[in-house]
Parts: sequence; structure tokens; C-alpha cells
Amino acid sequence: MPEMLKVKPTRMELLKLKRRVKLAERGHKLLKEKQDALIMEFFTVYDEALALRRELNQKMAAAFEVLRKAQLEVGTLRLREIALGVKKNEEIEVKTRNVMGVRVPLIEVPKLRRKPSERGYPLVASTASVDAAAEKFEEVLELAIKLAEVEEALKRLGKEIEKTKRRVNALEYIIIPRMKNTIKFIEQHLDEMERENFFRLKRVKALIEARSE
Repeated sequence: MPEMLKVKPTRMELLKLKRRVKLAERGHKLLKEKQDALIMEFFTVYDEALALRRELNQKMAAAFEVLRKAQLEVGTLRLREIALGVKKNEEIEVKTRNVMGVRVPLIEVPKLRRKPSERGYPLVASTASVDAAAEKFEEVLELAIKLAEVEEALKRLGKEIEKTKRRVNALEYIIIPRMKNTIKFIEQHLDEMERENFFRLKRVKALIEARSE
């Protein structure tokens, strides 16, 4: 026998259940629309993440190529000394923004691309190839931060889709069918009671008529 709710089979409960079914069906429709919108947003962000990942790989390859040339030009030891003189970047600030009801990170990046004079190492110790390598890795860092923001948004959207999907399925396959089965049971029970009452009244009427004769 299909699962049902534990309620008294009365007309009052029947009316309550019918109202609950309408609310549940409306909620299911809204959640399904939300799920579809989230999936569309997920794939939009997914495409953005793929494009950023490809671009990052390309920029990293280019940056390491320029770094290799700088290393050949000034030597490993000198290049390491120059790197130790580079000033640290300002700390990034992570805020959040709302995407389809989901809080996703919004990373506010400080100025990463700097002039050679702003990097902190002595210009006399540097060369054009070292400056070029520094510039390339600043671009890489900027892109890596953007990719981290997008991939975290993707992860959070995925979790929200999964959560919404569970709620949609619960309503569609468990809650609404259970309420409808209970409604059907109550209606059958009330119909049976009406028939019994009808036959009981007929018997009483027949007895009254027989006595009056």
C-alpha cells in the first residue's frame, strides 16, 4: 500500500491536505524554475572558468619562457637576489556577491601590475628581461586570482543546484505523492461512511414504515 500521512480521516483534514498539496505544487514549480536557472548560470560560469584556465596556462608558459631567458642572461644566483628584493603585494580582500540567491566570492585585487621602479629591487641590478619576467608573472597572478574567484563560484553554485535538486525530488516523489495518497484514502473512507450511513438510514426508514403499518 502506498505511504500515507498519519492524520484523522475527516473532512477537515481533507480540506487541509488539499490546500497543502496546492502549496507544495506551487513550491515545486518555483524550485524547479530556480534549479533550471541555476544550471544555466552554472554552465555560463563553467565556460568562463575553462576560458580562464586556458588563458592562465598560456600566460604561465609564456612567463616561464621569459624567466628562462632572464636566468640565462643574469644567472640563477643574481635572479634569486633580485626576487628577494621584490616588495610584497597588498593583501587581497574577499567579499561576496549574490548570484541566483547564492553568495559567491568577490575578490578585490590590489594593483598587481607595477612599474619596475615600484617593485622594490634595485634597477641597476635588473635587466629588461628580468623586468619582462616580473611583468609576465604579475599578469599570471592577476589571472590566477580571477580564476580562483570563478572556480569558487562554480563550486558554490554546484552545491546549491544539488541542494535544490534534493528538495525538488523530495516534493515530487515523496511529499506530494504521500499527501495525494492520503487524500485518496480519506475520500474513500468518507465515501464508505456515507454509503454505510445511507444504508443505515434506509433500514431505519424501513423499520419505521413497517411499525407504522
